[in-house]
Amino acid sequence: MTESDTVPFGLVVDAPDHRVGPLTRTDFVRYAGAGGDFNPIHHDETFARAAGYPSVFGHGLLTAGILGGYAASWLGRRNLRRFTVRYMGQVWPGDTLVLSGEVLRTRTGPDGVTEVEVGLAVHSEAEAGEPRLVLRGGATAVYPSSDEAVHPSQPEGGRS
Repeated sequence: MTESDTVPFGLVVDAPDHRVGPLTRTDFVRYAGAGGDFNPIHHDETFARAAGYPSVFGHGLLTAGILGGYAASWLGRRNLRRFTVRYMGQVWPGDTLVLSGEVLRTRTGPDGVTEVEVGLAVHSEAEAGEPRLVLRGGATAVYPSSDEAVHPSQPEGGRS
């Protein structure tokens, strides 16, 4: 594949930021039920404080799942081939997540298939204070030859 500065027809180079939240303790408990992770640090205030945290906090996989939905919406679910995340910090009750994405590089193979690598990030905004990076990620998507239209890229990112 060769490196290129072009992106497949219809793909937005920088995805519009998407806000989710504010997240609540109820969101954390719902995710615990869906994911089967009932670690009390995510729902029991007394337990979380005894463990040295100021409060309960969200599951990392909850944040990753929200970002995965955003990436799939932007890049097109059928085009997504790889999704990675790195956890950078906790998400607290009352935080609003701000999801963002940008195309980092593209490569087009001799068969006309274009591979697009993107960078993804989730910042958490508390009611007071500066946004904090809580998750960094990346994704790879593939698209057919450039003369074929691709999925429209208007990320929704999940619940708002």
